Amino acid sequence: MGRILAIDFGKVRTGIAITDELQIIASGLTTVSTNELISYLKDYVSKENVELFLIGKPKQMNNTDSESETLIVPFLEKLAKEIPQIPVKRVDERFTSKMAFQTMIDGGLKKSKRRNKALVDEISATIILQSYLYNQ
Repeated sequence: MGRILAIDFGKVRTGIAITDELQIIASGLTTVSTNELISYLKDYVSKENVELFLIGKPKQMNNTDSESETLIVPFLEKLAKEIPQIPVKRVDERFTSKMAFQTMIDGGLKKSKRRNKALVDEISATIILQSYLYNQ
């Protein structure tokens, strides 16, 4: 069994989370600059056994795609060309940023750490991945 890698795609930076090889535990991996994302993923999958990319699908409250989807579609096309051997699944990512921020508060992080947008993105990716694992 390979790992599942979750992506919380953003215009500037992207949060990444990963499972263990048994796909039981979701853990935050890192946050990378979005313009370096493809090269980071290519490097990562050359070293680790990844069987699925899980990518958040931003939705509005009325269930229509959010504006961010227009940025994600070109990334998905490039990902399919650059790493075609790994399938992609999309999952609803509504409220993950709010949940990530609340997780930071509940975890007792100081206000200065909660301002770290990269950490919010990484936690968001972890929440996306954990919810996927929970609903399998």
